[in-house]
Amino acid sequence: MRRPPVASTASLRLLARLPVPLSPLLPPPVLAFAGSDPSGGAGLQADLLTLAALGCHPLSVVTAITVQDTTGVAGVQAVDASWVARQARALLADVRVRAFKVGMVGSPENAAVIAEVVTEHPALPLVLDPVLVSGRGDTLASAEVVTALLERLVPHATVLTPNSVEARRLAAREGEAALDLALDVCAARLVARGARFVLVTGTHEPTREVVNLLYGARGVVRTDRWPRLPGSYHGSGCTLASAIAAALAQGASVPDAVREAQAYTWRTLERAYRPGAGQSIPDRLFAVRDGARAETGD
Repeated sequence: MRRPPVASTASLRLLARLPVPLSPLLPPPVLAFAGSDPSGGAGLQADLLTLAALGCHPLSVVTAITVQDTTGVAGVQAVDASWVARQARALLADVRVRAFKVGMVGSPENAAVIAEVVTEHPALPLVLDPVLVSGRGDTLASAEVVTALLERLVPHATVLTPNSVEARRLAAREGEAALDLALDVCAARLVARGARFVLVTGTHEPTREVVNLLYGARGVVRTDRWPRLPGSYHGSGCTLASAIAAALAQGASVPDAVREAQAYTWRTLERAYRPGAGQSIPDRLFAVRDGARAETGD
């Protein structure tokens, strides 16, 4: 991961007039909007662990509270949209945020107020993870939420990170069979809606390796292939999107951020553990654990 660039003398003079000057020693603050997952596998908890592990200072706005464990989601309660806006604006008035990450929004109203907030900071990169279902298949986004994502948030996304199932659902037009859509068609439609880049992950595709495709306005920007790991994982998409946001906050280009984030995420899955009866949870702190083992000689 890159460190934030050292500011020029002129930049430092400008920043001295602002409430909180940036510092080369300050972990880049990243603001994550997401639902709370009490299992610690996905949602805000996954975002916070990932951002901290990758050298950022995580800020959080709760969009929904959930009843869930590692086996699935039993209930979702969206936070009132006014509270979502108040949480975000309080933080943004105090902290110089370097990037946004948006996960589950919880309601169409929340998508709208998040869009209002991010448009007030157009220079900041936005990574949008369109959380539509849980790992078990529990629905987390209604048709109204999908419409709100497409109309309000996708146009502001620096990187949109759907898996192949989500990409087809987001891109399908009325009367079309989503399963019949080619991924390049889906990506082109999502770019046409305003997303600068679309990273379609291939975990759900019937391929020997996991093939992830980054699309831009001119088509495929990069293709990455990863060994397919056994089992299923709770929070892999949250981890990937947050890792991209962390890299962007530290000055990486989008293609480089996407590559770095995939490498990190694959390692978290390789080192995943299973604390409950359901899915495995990515080990976002594998590097810390490896360091501790090295120091103790274990």
